[in-house]
Amino acid sequence: MTSRADSTHSKPSVVRIGGASGFWGDSSDGPRQLVRSGQIDYLVFDYLAETTMAVLAAARLRKPEMGWATDFVEIAMRDVLAEAVAKGIRIVSNAGGIHPEACARALRELATELGLTVRIAVVTGDDVSAQVSERVVSASAYLGATAVRDALAAGAQVVITGRCVDSAVTLGPLMHEFGWAEDDWDRLAGGSLAGHIIECGCQATGGLHTDWEDIPDWAGIGYPIALCHEDGSFRITKPAGTGGRVLRAAVAEQLLYEIGDPAAYLLPDVTCDFREVRIDQEDDEHVRVQGARGRPPGPQYKVSATAQDGWRCAGSLVIVGIDAPAKARRTAQAILARTRRIFKERGLADYSATHMDLLGTEVLYGPHARTGAVREVMMRLVVDHASRQALEIFAREVAPAGTSWSPGTTGPGAGRPAVSPLLKPSSFLIDKAAVPVRLSLDARPPQPVHVPLAPATVPAAALAGPPAVAWPADAPMRELRLIDLAWARSGDKGDMANIGIVARRPECLPLLWQLLTPDVVKQWLAHLVHGEVERFHLPGIAGMNFLLHEALAGGGPRSPRLDPLGKGMAQLLLDMPLRVPESLVGDIGKVLAK
Repeated sequence: MTSRADSTHSKPSVVRIGGASGFWGDSSDGPRQLVRSGQIDYLVFDYLAETTMAVLAAARLRKPEMGWATDFVEIAMRDVLAEAVAKGIRIVSNAGGIHPEACARALRELATELGLTVRIAVVTGDDVSAQVSERVVSASAYLGATAVRDALAAGAQVVITGRCVDSAVTLGPLMHEFGWAEDDWDRLAGGSLAGHIIECGCQATGGLHTDWEDIPDWAGIGYPIALCHEDGSFRITKPAGTGGRVLRAAVAEQLLYEIGDPAAYLLPDVTCDFREVRIDQEDDEHVRVQGARGRPPGPQYKVSATAQDGWRCAGSLVIVGIDAPAKARRTAQAILARTRRIFKERGLADYSATHMDLLGTEVLYGPHARTGAVREVMMRLVVDHASRQALEIFAREVAPAGTSWSPGTTGPGAGRPAVSPLLKPSSFLIDKAAVPVRLSLDARPPQPVHVPLAPATVPAAALAGPPAVAWPADAPMRELRLIDLAWARSGDKGDMANIGIVARRPECLPLLWQLLTPDVVKQWLAHLVHGEVERFHLPGIAGMNFLLHEALAGGGPRSPRLDPLGKGMAQLLLDMPLRVPESLVGDIGKVLAK
């Protein structure tokens, strides 16, 4: 198959790609907004977080025909498919999850219902569960953009994939439109970065921004559009008249979201180096991004697998009144004591794990909590067990607390908590040669897709950190919080979390680098982070990235925490006090500038 650039069509000067979804559950506003804007050539959807794969695996356990993101067909495509076809907008989505054929079948049925003729391509091959020795619910290789490129070159109007890397739904159209070679590493890195920026929807247009109060019209926030150029650079914008803001700081935060070593962002098509990427505010509606570098990706895919490891149930109660936290703790202890007695009487084993949180006591802040006299809390008790029968007993024994123990016990009236499979995520590498990628167009028999077997990637050259800063021992000091000097965003990768930091002004980075060491971050978050803390330098955006190992109590569906995905980690760190020499601060910082 050939790309459009190899055919009679000339290369476009710009390819406009709208990011319509950041996860399965994102607003239905995104697809409508982008298609109706008239500002896009491609509409792309990213649905598949690691937690989502576990949810889809559980859904297919219950119903074999499930395992795909139903919102894509039932909501998004029902809303916009006809208009997208009429406008010539092509659609790429990884909504196929662990059953892309079923997703495509549902979309064909919808097209027929709407009286449309739509060419639909399906990419398969990511399911490698048959190659895994242990029993798993799912095992999916993170495929790249090659098959998406080929599907578009063959004339597909909609491309549905299973598990692929998030950025592949963007890189595939760019490889097709611009005819980029499979070893044009810098351009592939630039296209992958465009996909990385828009893959989380409104996180590129003011969503989750540190300075949230500066972002207008949350209800009408605009979804991102990447205006991509043949050299691998791009500009970020949003549909005219929408809310949110297109800000350099927000785009820089998103560059750092859920990455590890910025010199080795590993993808199946390219190894990206984002350290010297430059992000510039062109005007109120455009931010320019350029400078990504690439190297060969290596001969292996990452595989995300899930295996069932018993059962989980989470019960909750609201406790109101004097000494509410103490009453809530005693309530949790009583539930556990009663159910353990019942287990013993019925010959059932003890819980494999229990975890209790008190919402309202700043539990995630640990030793940094500022709670005072708390008079209402929600007690959340998470329990794991090898037996579903045992957890059904637990589910029945939560509500009796409402009439048996603490005064002021109540709740939102959601009924008994549900017992669900406890899915354990894991990841490993598999040779690309062992993963036969296939492409089917218009429900025809699948055809093999050639995936280049690139050589192993090589380490990038090291970059020095910022120069050291010195000040007299008796220099006047001022106490600020990190948020006064930086923006930040955090996310997860399995049991690891990352926190990306961007200096509000580039000249402040050396000071932050000196004050915010890995040891300091580890100490501040020691109640949550039990492994190593690594730090990486990104001089292009005056930023740094912290990678926190063993930080999420297993991460994703395995973690019993209130924040299993590390979304709040940056907020915890931004509240850290820093003693800063007044002579070096000047007017830098959010507070001092007011």
